[in-house]
Amino acid sequence: MARPRSEMSLKLAREVLGVSSLSTPAEVRRAFREAAKRAHPDGGGDDGAFRQVVEAYRRLRNPVDDGLAPPPVKASAPAPDPRLTIAPITALLGGIAEHRLPDGRLIRITLPAGLRSGDKVRAGEARLEVYVRAEGGVLVRGHDLWMTAHLPTATLRKGGRITLDTPLGKRIVWITRKAADRGLVRLEGQGLPARGRHPKGHLFIRLAQTAGAADSAALSLLRRFAAAWAA
Repeated sequence: MARPRSEMSLKLAREVLGVSSLSTPAEVRRAFREAAKRAHPDGGGDDGAFRQVVEAYRRLRNPVDDGLAPPPVKASAPAPDPRLTIAPITALLGGIAEHRLPDGRLIRITLPAGLRSGDKVRAGEARLEVYVRAEGGVLVRGHDLWMTAHLPTATLRKGGRITLDTPLGKRIVWITRKAADRGLVRLEGQGLPARGRHPKGHLFIRLAQTAGAADSAALSLLRRFAAAWAA
């Protein structure tokens, strides 16, 4: 029986793992292991992010689902790497990145704020394609930043005011009942800045229950039940 086709696009799968179309299977596996460690609930991540990492890896293991065979590999000298992989904070604020040229020289490139995956930057005589990898619990999707906030059960049920460390610094966020029910908050205009043809993005915050909170609630309920039974 054939495996169901993944609904995740190749582009999104590469962004999730921080790889490109030129990455080797070994590089994809290494990126998957690193991303899985960061996203695993036992390491401070959340189930949604971890499932996305696993789905991205499955998608990249079978790229011909799009009906397109991978480009043939020529048996010639390896071409220079046209990629420039950067962290979300560099895409957000700009900064300095290093890149090794085909002749072995290491150069420093000054990058503007607001770069997206797929943008091109010049490094010497080369033009490099930008890829924004996930890092530090922050993921870039298009123009938007995504992160996860772990909150107490009471806040997830009733909402309230919280202070979060975001890529833009500390922010006071109001969690409404509706947002708590959806498990998602959007901060308008606090994603990647506008640049060229790119509009300003937003910051999306997934709301997850603090690790161990569900177990504590279940244990408390069990204790109350045991006390009532004993009485």
